[in-house]
Amino acid sequence: MPQTPAARTPYLTFDRQEWAALRANTPLLLSDTELEALRGLNEPVSLDDVVDIYLPLSRLLNLHVKAARNLGSVVESGFLGRPSPSTPYVIAVAGSVAVGKSTFARVLRAALARWPDTPRVELVTTDGFLHPTRVLEERGLMSRKGFPESYDLKRILTFLSAVKAGEPGLRVPTYSHEAYDIIPDRYQVIDQPDVLIFEGLNVLQAVGGAPSVASDFFDFSIYLDAEAESIEQWYIERFSLLQRTAFQRPKSYFHHYKDLSPQEAENVARTIWREINLPNLAGNIRPTRERARLVIRMGRSHAVDEIWLRRA
Repeated sequence: MPQTPAARTPYLTFDRQEWAALRANTPLLLSDTELEALRGLNEPVSLDDVVDIYLPLSRLLNLHVKAARNLGSVVESGFLGRPSPSTPYVIAVAGSVAVGKSTFARVLRAALARWPDTPRVELVTTDGFLHPTRVLEERGLMSRKGFPESYDLKRILTFLSAVKAGEPGLRVPTYSHEAYDIIPDRYQVIDQPDVLIFEGLNVLQAVGGAPSVASDFFDFSIYLDAEAESIEQWYIERFSLLQRTAFQRPKSYFHHYKDLSPQEAENVARTIWREINLPNLAGNIRPTRERARLVIRMGRSHAVDEIWLRRA
């Protein structure tokens, strides 16, 4: 039987085997070829992970989506006596740099889109809501990129409010990791999906004094968790891989790192982690973990070891 992760907490905790058993009869409809296209750099995920972790999660979320629709029908049709509109179900995915959010969100999207009642699943990352480099430089925030103050919070809240209102044709700015900046006049269009996955570092952040926060618009929230030492190692490995590949391109913002030796690349990555990413994790991201409905804990190998599920 699942146990609580610590005394007097609202969470139940499951080990990998216990969680995998909750898959029930959910079929595996994702091939290894499709999975390969969803994997990120240095973010291993296998079909076993899909079976053990993602299928039970997709089943849980499908039940939540159905319950939310039923509740909406009760309010609109039963109480107000009018047709019940379909409202997008919004799922937040939060966690540190290099913890594996991007791959997790892409695989989750693929798993949810295979349910017949949620065929239209969209994924939006908060990267598109970062202030452009020009603005960050003017405000002296380039070294704080990824911190809460580096995002256009008003634009995030306006977008999420419009999503929940069912507005069509919403435009999200496009971010280029190569240019390390927002691409002018290029947008992702979100058009009334069944489910929206909203992924980013600080999506569960509560901003003091704000009339509303992003989490006000979330129906379900997931936090990807691991020990800081493990995430640091994953970040260094990813940086070193990028230094040998993407950073070699002349248009890359980090092209100036192209000639680093392996040891120099590791040293630079470790410095960036300890001066920027670790303070952001400790001061802003990790404190939001308890706001999540589901916490996915990963071990040093990046494999999921444990899952915490909020009771209600």
